[in-house]
Amino acid sequence: MLSAKNLFQEILDDDESFRLFCSIAAGGESQGGWENGRIAALAPESQRALAPRIARHGADEDKHGRIFLALLHKRGLRPVAVPHETDYTMLLEKHGIGLAHERLREEERLTEHDIITYLAHSRVTEQRASEQMALLRKHFAGHPDLGRAVRMISDDEDNHLAYCHEELLRFARAGHGRTIQRTLRACALAEIRIYHDVSLAVMDHMGRILGWSRARAAVLAAGIHAVYAYERFAGWRRMVSLAQPERRDALGGPATPEPGIA
Repeated sequence: MLSAKNLFQEILDDDESFRLFCSIAAGGESQGGWENGRIAALAPESQRALAPRIARHGADEDKHGRIFLALLHKRGLRPVAVPHETDYTMLLEKHGIGLAHERLREEERLTEHDIITYLAHSRVTEQRASEQMALLRKHFAGHPDLGRAVRMISDDEDNHLAYCHEELLRFARAGHGRTIQRTLRACALAEIRIYHDVSLAVMDHMGRILGWSRARAAVLAAGIHAVYAYERFAGWRRMVSLAQPERRDALGGPATPEPGIA
């Protein structure tokens, strides 16, 4: 039976597919850590109180990257180069979603509009991350090797999403509501297109590693296309809504230490 659990179990059981999966995940998380670290360092004076939360966000992403590398190390595996077409984080930046890396490498302070752009981008991508980790948590929270890592990362992603909601609502109350909604919608529509393309690319690489039949690959591709069609039609709206989260001040403290894996 073809299911999300069975599909991921197949990837998990094979060293080469697991190696690619963890390498892609570690690369994206580490890149997110760098981005958040630079945004925290360059936050405008008017938003300096937000800088520790942005830095905490970056520290969590760095931690996640280390966790995925530790999972590889535990299996005696080394990371592989991430194929360009599977690099979700870099493709988002390339298509103008979020703040440009060229801008973040400069030393000039960001503006309030830049911070809103960062938060809107994060609101959209953290929705995706929270949903993906919830799925892994559902099926693998009790896994002897992955369970602790999955539970911790899932909790962190939920915190990141709550933080984005809370901070964007604060900016909306300050009169930036229209800008926020316009930016969120643009980010969401671009993200679902890139996520679709990256999903197809990842499945193509996994299929070749695992020797999937053309029929099975076609079924998986059809599923990815169906998700994309739904998200283009209506699913994007879940990425742009804002509501006061149950978790308040979710990034107000220090990052939790990563679990012992190796």
